[in-house]
Amino acid sequence: MPKSEKPADQFAAVPAHLAIIMDGNSRWAKARGKQTPAGHKAGVEAVRSVLKLCKNYGIKVVTLFAFSSENWQRPGPEVKALMMLFSSYLKKEVKQLNKDGVRVRFIGDRQRFSAGLVKQMESAEQLTAKNTDTTLVIAVDYGGQWDIANAARQLAIKVKAGELEPEKINEELLDSHISLADLPKPDLCIRTAGEQRISNFLLWQLAYAELFFSPTLWPDFGDQDMVAALASYNQRDRRFGGRDLDADTETVEGQSSC
Repeated sequence: MPKSEKPADQFAAVPAHLAIIMDGNSRWAKARGKQTPAGHKAGVEAVRSVLKLCKNYGIKVVTLFAFSSENWQRPGPEVKALMMLFSSYLKKEVKQLNKDGVRVRFIGDRQRFSAGLVKQMESAEQLTAKNTDTTLVIAVDYGGQWDIANAARQLAIKVKAGELEPEKINEELLDSHISLADLPKPDLCIRTAGEQRISNFLLWQLAYAELFFSPTLWPDFGDQDMVAALASYNQRDRRFGGRDLDADTETVEGQSSC
């Protein structure tokens, strides 16, 4: 890259909202003869560097899939280690994130977390609430199906209370009760470590997102991987269910036909 060229100027378009499924921590640790917690710690380091990359490329909203609803099924010691690592991350990183102008938010069901961890999450949100440079969303105990069911539950409560007529429920109303309703929908979702599925992540919000599957394990995900994802994103033709009539029109001997 020429020294005069800023990262943010490399691409004609960058996603306003980038969602990332951070996969491969365990495989990263196993490949190095280490225990799984070592992979998760390396994954936290990757979060720090990737957030810097996102800022450099002008990405304003980043949502990270940190802990899914299904992750509670993992071995007890691993879950405990993940909770301790999450708590440690909040203690070490939130003040710096606040200094960097990052607003921190959490989505997911908080009922199964300890009271202490919930308090840390709430404190992080309160401390950074007025920041406007970047928004970091961390999905914990989150599942896309839970999200949709939770929105439906909120509407059902309003119907039961006589505050809402069932026939008034439509996609827009349900959307307003889905997590992150106040933010732009993700433009791009990256999943690392080679798996090609979205694993119950932001099912509603990713309806028209571009998907990029990177073979790189999450702890190793860096600038070259981000460049590959953004380059692929810039090659996509985003029509959101519509049609580019100019692209579909061919000229044959001076006549246009579709």
